[in-house]
Parts: sequence; C-alpha cells; structure tokens
Amino acid sequence: MNETIKILTEIAYMVSAVTFILGLKMLSKPTTAIKGNIISGLGMCLAIAVTLFNPVVESYEWIIIGGLIGSIIGAIAAIKVPMTSMPGFVAFFNGTGGLASMLVGWSDFHVTYTGKGYGSYSLENIVLILATYLAMLIGGVTFSGSMIAYGKLEEKIQGKPILFNGQQLVNAIVLGLGILIGILFFMGPNSSFVYPAIILLMVLANILGILVTIPIGGADMPVVICLLNSYSGMAACASGFVLNNTVLIVAGSLVGASGIILTAIMCKAMNRSLANVLFSGFGSSEGAVSTSVTGEVKALSPEDAYFVLEAARSVVFVPGYGMAVAQAQHVVKELADLLEKNGAEVRYAIHPVAGRMPGHMNVLLAEANVPYDQLLEMDDINPIIDTVDVCIVVGANDVVNPSAREDPKSAIYGMPIINVDYAKTCFVLKRSLASGFSGVENPLFFKENTRMIFGDAKQTLTAIINQFKEAQE
Repeated sequence: MNETIKILTEIAYMVSAVTFILGLKMLSKPTTAIKGNIISGLGMCLAIAVTLFNPVVESYEWIIIGGLIGSIIGAIAAIKVPMTSMPGFVAFFNGTGGLASMLVGWSDFHVTYTGKGYGSYSLENIVLILATYLAMLIGGVTFSGSMIAYGKLEEKIQGKPILFNGQQLVNAIVLGLGILIGILFFMGPNSSFVYPAIILLMVLANILGILVTIPIGGADMPVVICLLNSYSGMAACASGFVLNNTVLIVAGSLVGASGIILTAIMCKAMNRSLANVLFSGFGSSEGAVSTSVTGEVKALSPEDAYFVLEAARSVVFVPGYGMAVAQAQHVVKELADLLEKNGAEVRYAIHPVAGRMPGHMNVLLAEANVPYDQLLEMDDINPIIDTVDVCIVVGANDVVNPSAREDPKSAIYGMPIINVDYAKTCFVLKRSLASGFSGVENPLFFKENTRMIFGDAKQTLTAIINQFKEAQE
C-alpha cells in the first residue's frame, strides 16, 4: 500500500512540475500570462495536497497554523502593497524563501545529528550532507541579501553603495570560513565540533549576504533582484534534496535557472558584466566621475504642451519609476486614448531596466489596460525614434540619459538607452532637475528639442487631458 502511495505521489509531483514549466512558458506573453499563473498555481496546490496526504506526515497542527499565518500575511500584503513598492515586496519574499530553505537545512541537520547520525559515506548520505550545507549557506545569503535589497528599494537604508577599506578581503575571509566549515562537515558529519560549526555557518552566511549586497547601488537593484531570485531557487532546490522531494527540486531548478538567465539579460541591457555590477560600487561618490552639465532649461506649461500634442501625429511615452511613484499609469492611458482619437499614433517605449525590477513598467501599463501591441522594446523604438513627433518621458531618467552615449567619463557610459533626444520634440515630466537613481546628471534636460514640464506627473498629465476635453466641448 505504501509503495502504491509513493508511486502515485511521484506521478502527482511530475504533473505539478509539468504545470510549472507550462506556466513559466505562458508567462512570457501578456496574453497568456494570467492563464499561466493559474495553471502554475493549480500545480502548486496539487503538490501541497499530495505532500500533506503523505503517510509520513503524522501531525497537522503546526502545518495548519503555519499555512494560515502565511496565507493571511500573503493576502494582506498582496492587497495593501502599492505597485511602487512591488520591487521591494519581491525582494522581501525572495528573502523569506531563502530563510525557509536555511531553516529546512538546519532542521534536517539537527534531527539527523541528534538522532541516528549520518552513518557511512553512502551516495545517499553524501548527497544529503552536501544539500544540507548548501541549503543553509545559500539560504542565509539569500535571506540577508534580500533584506538589504528590500531596505534599499524602500529607501529605509541609503541606496548608494556602502563601501569600506578592505571590503573584498573581508568578504573573502567570511566566504572562506563558510567553505572551511563545509569541508569539515563533509569530512566528519558526526563529529562533536560540527554542531556549533553549523550554527556559525548560518551566522556567516547571513553576514556574507549583507556584505555582498551593501556595495551595490540602488540603480543596480533590477540585476540584484534577479540574482537573489536565482539564489532562492538554488536554495529551494538544495532543500528538495534534503527532503527528498522531487517537485521542490524541479521548482527550485526552474527558479534558479530563470533567475540566472534574467540576470544576464539585465546586465546586457546595461552593457555591464555581472562582476562589474557586484563589485564596482556603481553610484558611489568614490567610484563615479562627476560630469558638470550646463545649459539653458526650457520649461513648458501643461497648457502649452497641449498645443504641441494636439498637432502631433506620432507620440511615444517612455515610462520610468517616477510614473510608478505618481501612480500616473491610468492618466497616461487616458491621454493616449485622447491622442489616438485626435489621429495620433501612440506607442510606449520600455527599457529593460526601467523602474526598480524587470517588467515593472509592463505591469503598471497592463494595470491601466494598455494594449500589449503598443509596447515596444528599446531595440524596436530606437531605429524609428527620429520620426516621432513627441516623446513624453514620464519619470524616467537614467534610461534616457544621453551621457551613456556621449560622455566617456560618465559612470553609465556604454549603457544602451532609449534615444528620446533624437525625437523632433521631447517632453520630460519631472519634479526637478535632480539626477536619477544612479546619481548621474542628465544633459537631456538641456537639449535644444527638450521641454521640461515640472511638477507631479499625474497632475501634469491631468492638466493636459483637461485641455483636450475643453477643446472638444
């Protein structure tokens, strides 16, 4: 009977794994993303149900309590957390996944060490020892690193890189101690010194997560989120080996692999290597070369902007984090509808690292029901941007900064940008002339064809919308 249940459980796990793969594939297109999310969710429900009905589970009290607490927290967070805080929300949840993996590794080690011990060096025990070690190491790094990322994204701690003398040496020492504990654990898993050493390992892992994240500037957070997401997947995969759970191994592998791929895409979008992101201290006052930007700013009122837009035949919106802060995505869509009604062709140019996490702008625009076929990637809009009558930059800064193209001394030189300054006219909606998250000044504000419209983006766009409505009455 137990053998039959085991076989049925593995079959159910394989079905769940297939739903994860299908769901992940469907998430690649907005038209199928919702369905893919539902399919993956159903697969996870199946995996959880099968696991709970396993005869090995003898007590459900703590499982039920934990499930209820987690469900309540997740539901409240999903409802209450605004879209502007979604990147920090993702980083925080990445961290909880890492913490869970670390605790799974610790729990299994504690039970095994204080019980029957690890026994002889069979293949099964070797895999278990290695997986337990990796679950605690990677899980600890993921947890503390994600909490630092969360703090930077939510501006609870400063977004600039935190650097100190001998930082790389300290990191190397902490990592070296962690590896040494792993070697000692493998050589003598039942030795008396292993128990305190494993506790020290978890402490060191969390310290390492903090040390490797604090030197990374806020502008590089999209890459860091992808990397930490990959770490959480690898930690979950290691936990799967610890628990001998097939679906956890598969799910962790998918998350780990997709996170690495997305990290590579983000690095390519910034024309920087992963090593440069992790170790350059980008955005720090020590690392960046300050370039003085001078010129005359040409300010424009929303009323005057209306007259330009009323005559425009092609308009491109370039959203950034400022749009998220102002919650302006809905008024952007409303203005776009009015422009289309007026005969203009409207499109949206999305930079891969616009916002604070990959896909941030896409999610915001989807929330406002912007048609997917109007969203263009950077490589698609740049070749035709000189034919555009008006580019409207809504809260973006670094991803449209011409310094990346023109100034070899700039800290962002070489980073691909959306060439909004090549358009016939460029409107920049910003509260001030302040630099972006990277701390680099933006000469776009002083270009001959640029007009600055100062103020809250939502209020500015609403004022332009009102001008269109008044003209139609």
